[in-house]
Amino acid sequence: MTSPRALADAQLLWDFHQMHHELRPCSVAIGLGSHDLGVADTTAGLYRRGMAPLIVFTGATSRTTQHLMPRGEAVHYRERAVELGVPSSAILVEPNARNTGENILFSRTLLENTATPVSSVLLVSKPYEERRAYATACKLWPEVEFVSASTPLSFEEYVASIGDARLVIDMLVGALQRLLIYPREGFMISLPVPDDVTSAYKRLIRDGFTSRLVTEAA
Repeated sequence: MTSPRALADAQLLWDFHQMHHELRPCSVAIGLGSHDLGVADTTAGLYRRGMAPLIVFTGATSRTTQHLMPRGEAVHYRERAVELGVPSSAILVEPNARNTGENILFSRTLLENTATPVSSVLLVSKPYEERRAYATACKLWPEVEFVSASTPLSFEEYVASIGDARLVIDMLVGALQRLLIYPREGFMISLPVPDDVTSAYKRLIRDGFTSRLVTEAA
């Protein structure tokens, strides 16, 4: 049973990971591959609202998705979006990316190769990956303006959809660790982290929510 304090700390991280951007029309929407088909649903909904004339779905497979999405995350996302009414002509598929950095770099190359003019990108991710995706994109594609988006779910709703509070908290902790250490490795820009969020993060680590942490370089 997850303690009330751990849930409160996780709520702080959940709120921080989201950029809370005001949505506006962009040159293209990029849906970042993952286990969560909700990213495809949200991207399709934004397209139908006129927020972007073109979608790029990006992602290969991972240990998490190889059984759920054997044809690749981007391919399954595309199929889902077409089911939801997005014309196939409005979707480009980037099937090779295996991490967030490759999602951005490979999508950029695909758009350049198709001579698609891009001044702004609607970056669609899982809710707790918004800030990490934004920081990565700003590092790797600095001349473009990014607007972050995700499925509008509360922390409680997302936990219910996954069915495992500990796993969700582990993912929140892992995402924050990367925001803290990846700028030093050149993977993303540095974004300020409030003291209360840092304190919550450290408490959750002490409480054992560590399965998604990466080993830091010496």
